[in-house]
Amino acid sequence: MGNNLIQSFVHFIDKFTHLTGKCVSWFSLFMVLITFIIVVLRYGFNMGWIAMQESVLYMHGLVFLLGAAYTLKENGHVRIDVFYQKYSVKTRALVDLLGTVFLLIPVCTFIFYISWDYVLVSWRIMETSSQPGGLPFVYLSKTFLLLFSITLILQGISEILRNVLIYKNENTNSVNNSEGVS
Repeated sequence: MGNNLIQSFVHFIDKFTHLTGKCVSWFSLFMVLITFIIVVLRYGFNMGWIAMQESVLYMHGLVFLLGAAYTLKENGHVRIDVFYQKYSVKTRALVDLLGTVFLLIPVCTFIFYISWDYVLVSWRIMETSSQPGGLPFVYLSKTFLLLFSITLILQGISEILRNVLIYKNENTNSVNNSEGVS
């Protein structure tokens, strides 16, 4: 793969992750609004619906599971950088590359693997809420586990390619996380 092709691929994945993260971020606002409505209805009018409460749980799952790749892209994950901050750009790229290859990708692959049957069974039976009046979409909520793995692996591939280019010291400015994505 030529460097321009790699950079284009990195940019494509980053743009996809950015768009996904921005879309998912709206669920945070919806969660707050729906939670406010739930509280007002419950304590102000003595009314409530299980489906409304479960919708907040679904959105919570979306925000955290589908927002993980965006957080990785924006370098927002917790990092113990006692030594990392003092490393050169190339050394940081190597650490990030090794961490992604030997930790992130295998863990995400494992999560996908162990979640597959769990999600598949849920889809086979079209699993619904165990609560009366709950949402009939439990199978969709469980699918977020697979989407989490896929989006994080995809962003991991972008990180690997970006860090390879940085380590090779080839046009590192054009593979910056936020370049060209808004």
